[in-house]
Amino acid sequence: MFTDTHCHFEKQYYDNYNEVFQNAFNNNVSRFIACGCSKDANAEAINLSNNNDFVYTTIGFHPDQANFYTDKDLEELKKLIITNKKVIGIGEIGLDYHYDGYDKDKQITLFEKQLKIAEELKLPVVIHSRDATQNTIDILKKYNVKGVIHSFSGSFEVAKIYISMGFKLGVNGVVTFKNSNLSDTLSKLDISNLVLETDSPYLTPEPFRGQKNESKNILYIAKKISEIYNIDLEKVSEITNKNIKEIFDI
Repeated sequence: MFTDTHCHFEKQYYDNYNEVFQNAFNNNVSRFIACGCSKDANAEAINLSNNNDFVYTTIGFHPDQANFYTDKDLEELKKLIITNKKVIGIGEIGLDYHYDGYDKDKQITLFEKQLKIAEELKLPVVIHSRDATQNTIDILKKYNVKGVIHSFSGSFEVAKIYISMGFKLGVNGVVTFKNSNLSDTLSKLDISNLVLETDSPYLTPEPFRGQKNESKNILYIAKKISEIYNIDLEKVSEITNKNIKEIFDI
């Protein structure tokens, strides 16, 4: 039994949730953490988790919301977290310096405000960091939080820093890409530091790269992990689910 720890179940991406779930069940994926990243996406994720026992959720404001959110939105976010038991973390939050148009200072402010909420509520965080590694590390060190570094693809040295801070590394379809060096990095780390995710509908693994991603494809990520560590899929499932419990109340 596998868990997809990071998927975006939004109506703009999927016409039929039941079909997506059944496809996943058929591939031995039976639990899901739906990840919110905006006001509307947070509401969808909470609704889906409240209507399906096998769906949990994390909610938050992605750095691409830094130009648009209000302090009232953050107050409402906190209320949603407190009043919904299926919310098990805050995310996807963080920094993204890859694209122009998103003010870095505003991103940092939004990031820190959400980290304060996580610290206060003693909840794990799901961190998005793109082209912003040093800023991300420096800011996280200011707060007493743990969680997952979503879509990790950094160096061995960066991985060790995050791990020493109490974070697990979210591994998705990137590990299967032919132009990725992630397998080499992971081979130097213990599997106890990893959780599996799809980031669906994005980052579809080989051999389906270019198609819309689904949670069912956790199986192909798990197969790659089994190759890296030379263990069977059942062991990958056992270890990664244990790793999840060290972070999330699930």
